[in-house]
Amino acid sequence: MNARLPQFGEEDHQSILRSYDLIPGIYDEMMDPAAGLRRHWQPFVAGVQAMTEADLNGYLRKAERMLRDSGFAHSLAALAGVPERPWELDFVPLLIPAEEWPLLEAGLVQRARLLNAVLADLYGPQRLLADGHLPAALVFANPHFLRPCHGIAPRDGIYLNTYAADLGRGPDGRWWVVADRTQAPAGAGYALENRLIMSRCMPHFFRQTHIHRLAVFFQKLHNGLLARTGRDDPRIVLLTDEAKVDSYFDHSYLARYLGYTLAEGADLTVRQNKVYLKTVEGLVPVDLILRGIDSELCDPLELDTQSSLGVAGLLQVARARTVIVANALGSGLVESKALMGFLPNLCRVLLDEDLILPNTATWWCGQDDALEYVVRNLDAVAIDQAFEPRPLLGSTSGPILCSDLTDRQREQVIQRLKRRGDNFVAQELVVLSSTPIWQEEALHPRPMSVRVFIAASEDGYTAMPGGLTRVSATDNPKAALLRRGQGAKDTWVLSHSPTSTYSLLRSRVGTMSPRRRSKDIPSHSADNLFWLGRYAERAEDMTRAVRSVVRRLTEDPSDPLEVTVLQRVVDVLLDKTDVAPASNDEVSTGVTTSIERQINSLMFEPAIQYGLQITVADLKRTATLSRDWLSVEAWRALSRLHLEATRSRLSGRFDVSETIERTEDLVQALATFSGLETENMTRDYGWRFLDMGRRLERGWHLARILRGLLVRDEPEEDGSLVLLLEVADSIMTYRWRYLATPMLAPVIDLLLLDETNPRSVAFQIAALLQHVDNLPAVVSPPARSDAQRIILSLSTAVRLAEIPILCEADADGYRGTLAALLDRLDASLPRLSEAITRDYFSHAESRRPVDLKPATEEA
Repeated sequence: MNARLPQFGEEDHQSILRSYDLIPGIYDEMMDPAAGLRRHWQPFVAGVQAMTEADLNGYLRKAERMLRDSGFAHSLAALAGVPERPWELDFVPLLIPAEEWPLLEAGLVQRARLLNAVLADLYGPQRLLADGHLPAALVFANPHFLRPCHGIAPRDGIYLNTYAADLGRGPDGRWWVVADRTQAPAGAGYALENRLIMSRCMPHFFRQTHIHRLAVFFQKLHNGLLARTGRDDPRIVLLTDEAKVDSYFDHSYLARYLGYTLAEGADLTVRQNKVYLKTVEGLVPVDLILRGIDSELCDPLELDTQSSLGVAGLLQVARARTVIVANALGSGLVESKALMGFLPNLCRVLLDEDLILPNTATWWCGQDDALEYVVRNLDAVAIDQAFEPRPLLGSTSGPILCSDLTDRQREQVIQRLKRRGDNFVAQELVVLSSTPIWQEEALHPRPMSVRVFIAASEDGYTAMPGGLTRVSATDNPKAALLRRGQGAKDTWVLSHSPTSTYSLLRSRVGTMSPRRRSKDIPSHSADNLFWLGRYAERAEDMTRAVRSVVRRLTEDPSDPLEVTVLQRVVDVLLDKTDVAPASNDEVSTGVTTSIERQINSLMFEPAIQYGLQITVADLKRTATLSRDWLSVEAWRALSRLHLEATRSRLSGRFDVSETIERTEDLVQALATFSGLETENMTRDYGWRFLDMGRRLERGWHLARILRGLLVRDEPEEDGSLVLLLEVADSIMTYRWRYLATPMLAPVIDLLLLDETNPRSVAFQIAALLQHVDNLPAVVSPPARSDAQRIILSLSTAVRLAEIPILCEADADGYRGTLAALLDRLDASLPRLSEAITRDYFSHAESRRPVDLKPATEEA
């Protein structure tokens, strides 16, 4: 961000607004075409113009740094396979004047009450259908009407614990509801993060301006959920889907702020008509599930049988009222646009009130008169699916602007409306108001909408005095063109008097007892940490090995035996990839072209499984999902590592010098990340699982490298021993101990059997044994778990191994005893990973006994 802002006098706003050209025909939030700058914007504009260039640049840098350090992003390559795009937070907020808020708040609260009442009727007596206030097709044809949920009345009659409305301001200055969000309203975490960043980067604005705080809203939301459970200390989980990038960070931040456990469907299970959370210490009961996924996906047993995100049996538990699901299952029914045209009448029927906030004019085409009107006024409306976001014309989903269609396309739309009008809805083309954004060193108007959140508190519904404002990337003001993924800004609701400074982030030390034990660790968090360790170590091991091989390529080896050794190392790295192996002719003739080709693919080809690019992407993904466990410094190191790895791409030729430089940088970045991630973590179960992942991956990798280089031929003569010591980062230790040319017996001892060498196999086995013994027991003593039996068996085998016997070779130069031990390690370490996964991550029963006999092939 590079911003230049000249100095201004307090009464002169012309320079800062020099590029602010109003969009014709729409309402502008900051400027009145006749009177100029609106009164409630004047203090903010005066504050901005009083900032020096250094102040503004410092603010922009600080905001950018906070977003980067938090890992806050709208879309992640790690989760979605697309280029990462940081969350775009504009430093100019949307200002809502104090005199407008009471009416807005009243209208939003009324709307939440109304939609809750509609849900109570449609999932209960259905009088609205019987009395003709709603067409039956509008309800029963809606896939979000879940028949298995009919008759399940939630406690206190609250179907909507949270609700959000997307608002836009029309040309006349009135606020309109553009869309209702009742399924699992997303964005509150984003709004909270926007506010925290703004308040920390520009604290003087919050000290000098009366702005409603957001913490009171979240406290009322929390208290409302607590009241529904009837317990003082209930266990509340926020059910999320980590693959849905638009909402994962939102859920993660909100759960962290409120102190809830972020869980996926696989973390929950139903036992004896109750819901339990899977933790590394076992199953713990759940009192309330704050739902962040669609209702249909929540129970594969009774709802969507194809869903892998829900909890089998959840609906039955909801019927038994042993757990509260908020929002209630089936609440997405009233999110349909088709319902909006009926809300004014429903408000009078159910609440005996007139609707305070108007809707965007909406026509459900399942009614003859509405269909006739839409066909006559096609150019003045946007056509969309009434229930599901499926394509209406061609392959593009979303609203269709009929005024942009060709004659043939218009005829196609009309025919579809006449055939199945009940599937479609038409909405008036409401143009949105514009709000200023900071761009190209000045303020510019952009169309915007704002999502405001409402929560059920102990004494009724309450609205967030703020929200998530989204701005369009263009100056097109049509509501139908606003899409997710555009810029965001904080929303300030102003007040004429001082506001509460209450914060959920502060607590008086005297009211809280110190504790050193962390909260329950959900199984998926432990799983992510375990694989974070594995991916980090896998990337480091791979890069170290490639660096050692490429260094030897700079010497242009001509001895076929030396080339064979290098090829064996590369073969180990390529064992699970689909990179073409070297031909026998290439190996026998000592040609290094195949090695160069394979390394180039392994390191820089983005689609190679088990290659560096995919490994680093997996590392970033698991680190993102484990963000709460990582320090800011570790996250920065990871970001640098990710950028360093992904900027390397497959080139047309292999460049030895460039590859060495790349591997040096990557090894340094990986070592930095590894040190920070482990040294800054408390020694709880989370750290243990992360370190177990590292130890398991390092031991497995080194055992396979040892197997490739030591079990045959003469490693003392072909350069294998020096290469091994270098790959294992133990060459200085060997020289310090022996001051001699590497020999087979001491190398085997140092890299395989020495428990004092942190790079040896024995050290990894000993560390794993200690970790496994300190995990929560999964069987009653004196019995041992499968994981304990596997690692204890390996530890015994390694400790009892005799170096002279390991070094013995037959007439063909084959060391059978050494090969058997390394094969056992190669087979047993993956089985250890399976046992840990089964006992602590999936909590499944063992389906087969663990084989502790030496294995000759990989599991």
